[in-house]
Amino acid sequence: MFSKVLVANRGEIAVRVMRACEELGVRTVAVYSEADKHGGHVRYADEAYNIGPARAADSYLDHEAVIEAARKADADAIHPGYGFLAENARFARKVEESEFKWIGPSADAMGRLGEKTKARSLMQDADVPVVPGTTEPAESAEDVKAVAEDYGYPVAIKAEGGGGGRGLKVVRTEEEVDDQFETAQREGEAYFDNASVYVEKYLEAPRHIEVQILADEHGNVRHLGERDCSLQRRHQKIIEEAPSPALSDDLREQIGEAARRGVKAAEYTNAGTVEFLVEDGEFYFMEVNTRIQVEHTVTEEVTGIDVVKWQIRVAAGEELDFSQDDVEIEGHSMEFRINAEAPEKEFAPATGTLTTYDPPGGIGVRMDDAVRQGDEIGGDYDSMIAKLIVTASDREEVLARAERALAEFEIEGLRTVIPFHRLMLTDESFREGSHTTKYLDNVLDPERIEAAVERWAPEAVNNDDGEEDVTERTFTVEVNGKRFEVSLEERGAPAIPLGDINGSAGGASKPSGPRKRREDSGGDQQQIIEGDGESVTAEMQGTILSVAVDEGDEVEPGDTVCVLEAMKMENDVVAERGGTVSQVLVGEGDSVDMGDVLLVLE
Repeated sequence: MFSKVLVANRGEIAVRVMRACEELGVRTVAVYSEADKHGGHVRYADEAYNIGPARAADSYLDHEAVIEAARKADADAIHPGYGFLAENARFARKVEESEFKWIGPSADAMGRLGEKTKARSLMQDADVPVVPGTTEPAESAEDVKAVAEDYGYPVAIKAEGGGGGRGLKVVRTEEEVDDQFETAQREGEAYFDNASVYVEKYLEAPRHIEVQILADEHGNVRHLGERDCSLQRRHQKIIEEAPSPALSDDLREQIGEAARRGVKAAEYTNAGTVEFLVEDGEFYFMEVNTRIQVEHTVTEEVTGIDVVKWQIRVAAGEELDFSQDDVEIEGHSMEFRINAEAPEKEFAPATGTLTTYDPPGGIGVRMDDAVRQGDEIGGDYDSMIAKLIVTASDREEVLARAERALAEFEIEGLRTVIPFHRLMLTDESFREGSHTTKYLDNVLDPERIEAAVERWAPEAVNNDDGEEDVTERTFTVEVNGKRFEVSLEERGAPAIPLGDINGSAGGASKPSGPRKRREDSGGDQQQIIEGDGESVTAEMQGTILSVAVDEGDEVEPGDTVCVLEAMKMENDVVAERGGTVSQVLVGEGDSVDMGDVLLVLE
């Protein structure tokens, strides 16, 4: 077994891996960016090393910085978690060629399965059905149009190294192809250091089913059952469960064996997830995630198998000590991603300070997190701040237990999706388990989400009618020895900052005289730039990906003026009013804070 493991990640997954290491008697090393110097994973680790500024490309994605930190710490293995470098075959190769052990599949296996076109070809050879599309990377927008001619619109453009919906663009008309092709390439490069994309027919209403795999270096391959990840918004999962409520026993067995067959053909080792789309009783291979998954927790809960520990044990050369017949699924489990997002505003990212953080507990409740009360949640990374996992004897009991747990969960100072989760637990389609991947985006009435926020997070609802702000404050009093909680409305008082944002990433107009902070070339003292006219401001912290206008350009209301990346999401910044651009105060790659002026209109 290893003596010290460096975890090349952040947040809750870094802490999850460190906890597994601790139980195995292995010391842990954290790496962190400037934005994470007080992060929960840094607090938890035995030692920690700064690897660069907030921008992921200059810190968590910096191969040499991570490896150098491992050398400084005298670690003997590197665990990548998920995201960042977890599916980067080039980084895995560098680790394999160094003095460190890579805790994950080999670089060769990652190359075979991590790049989606190679994976599709391999699965076809292993007699695993795949979604119709390309088996080679798309070199241009014309390649996308050619697939659409064969199979019809819509088609999906997907980043080779993508996952979690990032680098995935759905194209419904030929006019959209050029822009979406470039966007998918850009996201692939930014998030996965791989701009290559491929194309496949887009299934309109499938279930998203994935199978957890463990494979050791002695030729043993096991699957740990399936997870249902069909509840998604913008192709990103938000609630996952195991087992799936939609599969027959026969289809469940077919999918599990197909997953085993495919990874065995790829000579895959360590943990991985084979993802499928299921529609009309047929299943199609989608991709292999060559890493641990966010939702591995529900598999652990229903099998009793610690997937992360087995990642470490397999990398240390141990053999799986259970057969496929030993894997039994008992009970039911759901994972609720606790994201810093405003659900009534199309799940736009939110930032703020956790003035209150009091997670639930009790039987069947597991919390995976890396935050505590008082932490500041910025917009540099993924919006997920915690995971609530609820387990019980069956799905009905899970739903009831989850209602209790979410009602107990107290978070203030920051917008989250908890009201949305509570809505889902009352939603007939979700409770029946009949939802598909398109349910949130295409079926669920947005007004129901707004009503859920008003019901369960009334303090988060914007007061857009021009009236003075109303802040609700709660006090505890005793009368004749009996305890009461009294809520008072305080009008005109400054509210606790909620990190609130609008549906688009910008567009609020302010009076003349905007002020914009810009960093100088040295990244030190910021200067103030004055502007005249009405300003378009950033309503979330993030990074400017592109600017669509120049000084002197005419814009109409609703025009996109720039694209802002926040918490791994691209957000169009739109002009609320028309006018002439008199000043452009940001450029590609600039970091901005909420309220910063992006450009000025006259």
